[in-house]
This record gives sequence, structure tokens and C-alpha cells, in this order.
Amino acid sequence: MSDSLLYTACHQWHVDHGGRMVDFAGWEMPLLYSNITAEHHAVRKTAGLFDIAHMGRLFFTGPDACRFLDTLLTNNVESLKPGQIRYSLVTNESGGILDDVLVYRFTDFYMLVVNASNRLKIVDWIEKQREGFDVQIEDLTSEKFMLALQGPESLGILNPLAEADLSEIKYYFGLETQVLGVDALVSRTGYTGEDGFEVVLDQSQAMLLWERLISDGASAGLIAAGLGCRDTLRLEAAMPLYGHELDEQTDPFTAGLNFAVKLQGADFIGKESLIAAKACEDRKVRVGFTMEGKRAAREGCLLYEGDQQVGAVTSGSFSPTLDMPIGMAYVDASYAEPGQILEADIRGKRIAVKIDTLPFYKRER
Repeated sequence: MSDSLLYTACHQWHVDHGGRMVDFAGWEMPLLYSNITAEHHAVRKTAGLFDIAHMGRLFFTGPDACRFLDTLLTNNVESLKPGQIRYSLVTNESGGILDDVLVYRFTDFYMLVVNASNRLKIVDWIEKQREGFDVQIEDLTSEKFMLALQGPESLGILNPLAEADLSEIKYYFGLETQVLGVDALVSRTGYTGEDGFEVVLDQSQAMLLWERLISDGASAGLIAAGLGCRDTLRLEAAMPLYGHELDEQTDPFTAGLNFAVKLQGADFIGKESLIAAKACEDRKVRVGFTMEGKRAAREGCLLYEGDQQVGAVTSGSFSPTLDMPIGMAYVDASYAEPGQILEADIRGKRIAVKIDTLPFYKRER
């Protein structure tokens, strides 16, 4: 183990149970345990358990917590109901995306969940903006543990361990309750396209809950799942990933995240730039594409229409659910219509891709 890497509370469990450990944003995390396809299918058909304690967890309290967050985030914070969660973006002055986040409103505090790769950058950004606001900010990433239980069997596995009836939680809502008799935050959220829950609790309780879920969920088909299938699952659900579809050079409208920007709301950082970006008609478009065969067009592959380069792939993989290669790309608007045939340059060989509608997969509700 490298002393320079960070470890979650369940790190040793992952190692002991065959996790293939990789460096992910400075954390040693399990890429897979058995194989990506098996773990992917488990999440789609039964349930998968993910250690996501590498994600940043920032807590905001004080009289100006809401008002301060509304200056940082593109989506509206003031209108959040207690227990409600909202997807949002942190943008810089030019409207580029610094991170995509979830903001949670609870009774006495707000929580911001940020990407592991951006946590230190976002904490530094927040510190630079806080002057003049009566707000207390705590980065409790090391003190708190976070897991994701995803898949159709998730409710049946987690509900018996919780004090509250989790079936009452609507999608993108959460509550303060107890799980295994200890305080926890439980939300009906996830990054897989499936129903499921994310749980935050003190790091000291992490292993107890993790092992109990593995034990109790075994009869329902629950298995531990790694970052590998998390990526294929989110790709099927067309969920953007920071560093692939999102970065500081991309604005939310180009990324197709219009729903997460409220230009009529508070004056957040980057708002004026985003008003101009929304009016721009000559922007690239985030699209999905499918391919025949087994070979996927990976990130960085260029897309062509004849001899003209018209786009580039941001994410690509073989889809276990659809049994075909899929991907997302940014292309010129005139080539973004579903059914459009383009060619991907894969190591010097041109392979046909068909522009398709997003998402590729949507669960039955």
C-alpha cells in the first residue's frame, strides 16, 4: 500500500475479498471484485454495493448557508424543501464547469457532495468566495463514510435496518434517521440509472453496516461492485462524468444540462457568461452513439463525416445490458440528429457509429 494514497474505512475488506485496487483521484479504490460484467448485471437485476467514501462531503451551517450556496450553484437552493436534493453545477466566471454536485437540504444544515477528483479544488474555491457570509463550512470527508446500494432489490435489503420507512422517500429526497441504531443520512439517489440509496454515517460505523448489508443481501443477489461497472452503468444511463463530458472549458448548455441552471434565480458566479452561452446557437451537442460488433470507440476518438472532423468521443464502452458498444460524444450541431451515421477513427481504422437518443437505458418505474 502506498502511504500517499487515501483509504476508506472498508479498504481492508476490499483487499481481503479480491478487490482489484487502483488509484482513483488519490484514493485506493476497488475497480472490480469478480468482473465488470457480472457486477453490472447484478446492479441491473438484483443489487450492488458500492464504497463511494472517496466522494467529498461538505457541510454548511449558519444563517447565510442557503444564500451562500445560491451564489455558488447554478441551480436554485432557496426553493429546496427539507429533505430535498438537487443536481447542480459549480461554474467559474466564464461559465465553465468546476464540478457537478448534489446539494442536500436537511433541517439544520446543507450538504454538498462533490467529485473526489475536484474536492480540494472546490474547497479552495468555496473559501475564496465566503467573505461577507455568516456561514460555517466543514469538510467531513474523512470523518464520514458513504456507500451506495443500487438495484431493484435495494429497498428490501436496506429497509429492515433503518428506523424510518425508506419506501416513503421519493427519488432525490433524503432524511435523517438511524441505520443499525446509529445516526445516518439516507437518500434515494445514485449514479447507475437504477433505484437505490446512498447512506452517510460516521466512519466508525462503516464496516458494521457494510458487512451487514453484504450478509443480509446475499440471498437477494447482492454483491460488492467496483468503479468499473459504476462507469458502464452511468454510461448506459447517459450520466455525464467530470473529466470526460464535463470540464472547465465546457458550459452547462453545451453539456445538455439546461435543467440544472436557473438563470431567473440568484446571482451565482458565472451567471452572466451562461446567459450569453445559452443564446449561442453555434455550440457542439452532447450525443449518444451505438456501434455494431464488440469494439468500442473510447474517449478521445475523433468522429468524421467523410474527410471532415465533426466531433470527439468523451466516453465509450461495451454495454453489458444492450450487448453492443455505446458512447457519448460532442459533435457539431448539424450532425447531432438520431440516425446520423458518422465514422470513428479507432487507431487509424474507420468504424461506423450511429447517433442515438439518450439515455441508452431507462429503468421501468
